[in-house]
Amino acid sequence: MDAPFPEETSGAIESQDPARRGAGRSGDNLRSDSLQSGTLHIAELTAATPEPLLAAARELLLEYGQFVIAQPGAARFCFGSLQQEADGLPDSFLSQGGASLLALAGGAPVGFVAWRAISGPAIKSDSWELKRLWVRPSARGLALGRRLTQAVLDRAMAARRTAIYLDTAPQSMASAHRLYLDMGFTPCAPYNDNPVEGLVWMVKFL
Repeated sequence: MDAPFPEETSGAIESQDPARRGAGRSGDNLRSDSLQSGTLHIAELTAATPEPLLAAARELLLEYGQFVIAQPGAARFCFGSLQQEADGLPDSFLSQGGASLLALAGGAPVGFVAWRAISGPAIKSDSWELKRLWVRPSARGLALGRRLTQAVLDRAMAARRTAIYLDTAPQSMASAHRLYLDMGFTPCAPYNDNPVEGLVWMVKFL
């Protein structure tokens, strides 16, 4: 990357619009009130990241996949590929000219996002693709999806990228779709062959 951002820390977490969210797991028993008063850390995953944080990121990424395959129209989503992606963190995105971020609230892992370089006939040169934005239900209302998305946008602008692309499913991921629109993403032509039904493709020019 042109400009490293190893870790970001904010003060007390303010309650704002919820970010992307979905069904929780049995181990996800964090109390929202404790998160409200905690401190948010956003850490960029590298080869030097401690294994416990990498394990937490892998678990969050697989939670994202489990949410996706539970949605209508996701029958062709390949969970096996996502498993390989999770197993390969952080290299699975570093090797594609991107990286990934892990959000912790009050020391607990609650959010994940990644990005990668992208090219193609329908893609503006020097662009990235936003991938795998996920926030646990225990962290709803803390604007973590917005913070994670903004962290990727900040890195893209520092790296002098020209645009950020993404695809999402408004019917099953309505809060994420609203978030992207609110942050200035606009609809664009399909740029990939994602098999999930009901997708929209979006871009934000930088």
